[in-house]
Amino acid sequence: MVTINPYQTYQQNSVMTASPQELTLMLYNGCLKFMKLAKRAMADKKIEEKNTNIIKAQNIIQELRSTLKADIEMSAGLEQMYEYMYNRLVEANMKNDVTALEEVEALMTDIRNTWKQAMALVKK
Repeated sequence: MVTINPYQTYQQNSVMTASPQELTLMLYNGCLKFMKLAKRAMADKKIEEKNTNIIKAQNIIQELRSTLKADIEMSAGLEQMYEYMYNRLVEANMKNDVTALEEVEALMTDIRNTWKQAMALVKK
């Protein structure tokens, strides 16, 4: 018999019913979550866990990059920012550099907060 996890069902429903703007916000939040987990794993000397979480954050950044539209002027700046953040995460992972990880975390937090403000303005 299959056991249904209510939290997993809720998450799946949230993704399936979310607007594109909400999905983008979910990606930002997920990326931040994985960076926090990676930072904790670094502090605990859990190298494999750190690696797994940084790669998850990198994958989210790649997904964010793939959603950019070339005909929108702001996309070029975001593309460069995402590329920089991705490269810094690679560096953080290879060198076990918590400073690089915190830098990307701060940048992602700023982008996420700006996105949330834009969503709120659109709703008004």
